[in-house]
Amino acid sequence: MSAWPEVVTAKSENRHEIKLAGAAISKRISEQGLDKNIFTLTNINLLNISDTCLELIPDEIKSLVNLQSLLLFGNKIQVFNDNITLLSKLKVLDLSRNQIKSIPDGLNNLKELTSINFSSNLIEELPKIGDLPNLISFDASNNKLTSFPDMDGANLPHLTDLKLKGNAIESIPSTIAKHLPSLKNFDIGDNQLKTIPGEVAALGKLKEINLKGNKLTDKRFMKLVDQCRTKQIMDYIRDHCPKADQNQPAGKNKSKKGKKEDPLHDEIENEPCHSMKVLHVEEDVLKVKIFEPQVAGIRPYILCCIIKDLNFTTELFKKFIQMQTKLHDTVCDKRNVATIATHDLGKIAPGDLKYTAKPPAALKLTPLSRVKPYTGEQLFQQLTAEADALRKEKKRNVYSGIHKYLYLLEGKPLYPCLEDSSGKVISFPPITNSEDTKMSHESKAMLVEVTSQASLGACKGVLDRFLQECLMLGLGDQPDQAEGFHALTVQQVKVVDMEDNLKNVYPSRADCSYEGTNIKVLRMPKK
Repeated sequence: MSAWPEVVTAKSENRHEIKLAGAAISKRISEQGLDKNIFTLTNINLLNISDTCLELIPDEIKSLVNLQSLLLFGNKIQVFNDNITLLSKLKVLDLSRNQIKSIPDGLNNLKELTSINFSSNLIEELPKIGDLPNLISFDASNNKLTSFPDMDGANLPHLTDLKLKGNAIESIPSTIAKHLPSLKNFDIGDNQLKTIPGEVAALGKLKEINLKGNKLTDKRFMKLVDQCRTKQIMDYIRDHCPKADQNQPAGKNKSKKGKKEDPLHDEIENEPCHSMKVLHVEEDVLKVKIFEPQVAGIRPYILCCIIKDLNFTTELFKKFIQMQTKLHDTVCDKRNVATIATHDLGKIAPGDLKYTAKPPAALKLTPLSRVKPYTGEQLFQQLTAEADALRKEKKRNVYSGIHKYLYLLEGKPLYPCLEDSSGKVISFPPITNSEDTKMSHESKAMLVEVTSQASLGACKGVLDRFLQECLMLGLGDQPDQAEGFHALTVQQVKVVDMEDNLKNVYPSRADCSYEGTNIKVLRMPKK
């Protein structure tokens, strides 16, 4: 096989970086296999093979002895090739969004590593972490970990960012402060934690901690986690969470009969709470008809609901937009897991919605913040051109806004879309929704749409969190609302198939279970 043009150019110009990404490269790999001539480029210090169908990392990777950055994200890789651990100069290792199940102990041989990203794989257990003296960032979010990484005896003097969200971790070791003296950002949200060891308070440099989405048994603490900043959370951990050498939290006592004498506990049991009212779906409520053959293999999962009686202010609306952006970066994993779209219900034509997929040239909408309509094909080309111009202007691979999500559509034969009853496209996930149904601070009711190519469970998890955040922001508060407590009214929406058979309804009785919080969900009976 003759060398790929990118490899020929890199060799003739003595380039130190090579990037092979996207649908065109993926097609070459599927038809010819990866060009092994890449591994003759022994002078390169950066190799990027991303968003392709690559399934195996060739053993020849060990030939790239000067490699400092290895970026293999968004592929189909199932096995971590041990030969990577021979690349002694490697500083950045990104294997996120693959299908890797295990990581070898040889990872500890890479002493120069500053950044490791294993997020969105299928990893069930990490190797014991040893001497990685230069490591600054470690991301193992959205895997299948059931235990905290073993760092006993580890040397991690410069680790400042640790991300473990979206796993099934049940406990944090009491030695965490000893092993991570420089930790500044700690994200262990959406795990199975019930308690937090008091030793976490000894993380003296910590600036941000995320514990949301766990199963904390202390209701007062859960309230702080959902509402407060890191300082208040750390103060509570310091004062009320037990340390390993204690049998009970500081400042709390138990009587001989074991009855709690805790005013905080009594207060949370008796105090008012936030309330979410869920209205039963009625025949006059719009429903979403999913055209399954079209969306299968493209973006097959969708759930919707309606939030009623909104009471925005200009400032509150700004916070709402910021919250939605943050959720896209966190629980949605930069839209890889799911995408949220919000619509002003009053701007949607009466009648049911249709979720389908169309050829790029056939899909047409006016995107958010644009004045003229585009086909899906035209919009993709326009955004690609804008992204390239931005990259050249900044002289680095930097993208902002929706430009950074283009790779999610690259090479797709059909684009997913949500249409109103007149056939007008109001949403083009995961890129944008329509300017015609744009939310504003004057909106009184909102259709919330979450789509995913991963799973229906992903949609539910994202919608549960979205509704919780809307509640805590106070979007549905009324003038006579009890001070400090919020309310939200949510209308169920059905998703049906082409024959009108029920597929899903959200929120169902099993959804919006905010156990361990001071949120009460009131489910209204059918009229």
